Amino acid sequence: MSRATIRTLAAFATLAVVVAALPAFVNDFRAQQFAYVGVYLVALTGLNILTGYTGQISLGHGAFMAIGGYTTSILMIDHGVKDVATIPFALVVAGVAGVLFGLPAARLSGLYLALATFGIALATPALIKKFEGFTGGGAGVNLFGTPELTASLTPVRFLGLELNFNNWLYYLCWTVALVGYVVAWLILRGRTGRAFRAVRDSETAAVSSGISLTRTKVLAFGISAAYAGAAGSLFAITTTFVNPDTFPVTLSIFLLVGVVVSGLGSLKGLVAGAIFIQFMPLWSQHVSKSPGAPAVVYGTVLILLILVLPGGASGLIARLQHLTRR
Repeated sequence: MSRATIRTLAAFATLAVVVAALPAFVNDFRAQQFAYVGVYLVALTGLNILTGYTGQISLGHGAFMAIGGYTTSILMIDHGVKDVATIPFALVVAGVAGVLFGLPAARLSGLYLALATFGIALATPALIKKFEGFTGGGAGVNLFGTPELTASLTPVRFLGLELNFNNWLYYLCWTVALVGYVVAWLILRGRTGRAFRAVRDSETAAVSSGISLTRTKVLAFGISAAYAGAAGSLFAITTTFVNPDTFPVTLSIFLLVGVVVSGLGSLKGLVAGAIFIQFMPLWSQHVSKSPGAPAVVYGTVLILLILVLPGGASGLIARLQHLTRR
């Protein structure tokens, strides 16, 4: 086992310990906020596989999250499926949707691919409203208070601990996030990960090495969309309500911003990107109460981060590791 692998495993173990202990030091409201960080971590992990490792820009991952969220909501309300049991279904449905979109999108790249995925994000809310009998239309679907929503009516006992709703959501979201992180790490360190990076670095060289561009890009889209579907399922469970406004166009943009802040082509800084998505808008509103000012603060901080840390949080971590080794 190499030193890099040992350091990665040690860092992951430290993160798992911090995640497990955090609810003991924060109130229920903060626990719910950090549950959303876990949700965004799942989505960013998948998007980084597509954009950071394969070089395929996506501005439509909010649509795949909507697919996962509505899959969970429909299964819970119409079919009485328990919330946790709906997560695999949401993952599969969104993954299949990603593969179906990836087949024609494999011919596109760069700006054209970004515009195509952005079109999905724009069209999804309208499609949700159109099929009102299936999705609830603009009124949405309310999940709170249903027996299928774990711990919403009574606390749940898990590993000898009694968890209220917010703490249950926290551990559920972070369990899925950490498992997804490990799965992504295993995928990217093998042959599939090398194929992704080869397509990103040079499609011509990848083809000359025997790599199928179509198969590799479609696979990356499918995996990334599956992660987004799982994140959308967790988002619906955590929010306890879904409607077309739950997954706006801005969500897809925020996810791409989170990947850039965390660092493209690396899994090290994804937690920082998820924290940025969750807390930066709230902090911007707290800094300035005047209309429009939070957007200015958010944009200014984002520009400064890109200028100071062009490699994102992952670049900063790599730089600190280099200084430590020296």
